Amino acid sequence: MRVVIAPDSFKGSLTSVQVATALADGWRLARPDDEVLLAPLADGGEGTLVAIAAAGGWEWRRVDTTDPIGRPVAARWLCSIDDSRAVVELAEASGLSRLAASERDPVGASTRGTGEVIRAVLDDGIRTITLGIGGSATTDGGGGILHALGAVIDGDGVHLDGLDPRLAEVDLRIACDVSNPLLGPTGAAATYGPQKGASPEQVAELDGALGRYADRLAVACGRDERDTPGAGAAGGTAFGLLSIGDRFRSVKLVPGVAVVIEETGLREKLAAADLVITGEGRIDAQTAFGKTALGVAELAHAAGVACIAVGGGVEVWGIEALRPLGAVVVPVVERPQSVEEAMAAGIDPLVRCGERIAGLASILTR
Repeated sequence: MRVVIAPDSFKGSLTSVQVATALADGWRLARPDDEVLLAPLADGGEGTLVAIAAAGGWEWRRVDTTDPIGRPVAARWLCSIDDSRAVVELAEASGLSRLAASERDPVGASTRGTGEVIRAVLDDGIRTITLGIGGSATTDGGGGILHALGAVIDGDGVHLDGLDPRLAEVDLRIACDVSNPLLGPTGAAATYGPQKGASPEQVAELDGALGRYADRLAVACGRDERDTPGAGAAGGTAFGLLSIGDRFRSVKLVPGVAVVIEETGLREKLAAADLVITGEGRIDAQTAFGKTALGVAELAHAAGVACIAVGGGVEVWGIEALRPLGAVVVPVVERPQSVEEAMAAGIDPLVRCGERIAGLASILTR
């Protein structure tokens, strides 16, 4: 058989590269003669750089910048080997994972570090940029990025005269996996603020601040993106960049998983495959809203390739989301246990899961 293994990360536990490698190791224990291709994926959040780099054709670069609360930090980004394209991951500089729980600052955290990474990309002469914006620690509407790129944001409004003129040469893709607007009960603050440490009072404060910021940015830009689906992504980072869209050569919001599928050549790898194995930490109700497992299942369905999705945790809603595409869901867990225990178990359960799936394939192909 020719098997493609294309999972997302198990967030907080294992990278997509580690997940794919563990499943492949397990498969080979049962079926050592099969051809197994690895295609680790991501959805635009943490792990996007690692997944794209694993496909080859990229080199790592590093820049000194600042984390969400202003401390010095080194952030990585990817440059294509022909020096024509860059991939930047917001979580590298401005991610929640940069902060301990006690350090989270939902009101003060800034995306400025990510703006400094983008500026470094421009300094290297690159004008085609993909920005993955998942996993942020911020709810600043992208104001930190705009500030790093030359905008002035103060009590009088937003002033764009100082924006880096090189942006006019830039084609920017913003990779995100959510469709939230900027404001309101499904907006950036209400939906994602609590996981960044915001209390109910701070959620209300942040939503109000974003509303005032949106008013000022609309005046400065002559456009209002607050209701655009996805504007609330990464604490409104998408909103800020879309608002100054006229300053770029082009700006597009694109599904994160679609970007990584394209960059890793998954379609080509599936062309002659017999089976694709995908998966993520949880296959649940959110799976239906553009998560990696759904994207891979859709691609496999269109190509006529059988699909199995493994999940660290599995809920019936996730099973039902994948069923119409013919994908079968297999849990990784082997006994009742807490989420913390499952996350601490490492790669061994995934290796055994890969071996079980391969054993089933042997039975079905006798």
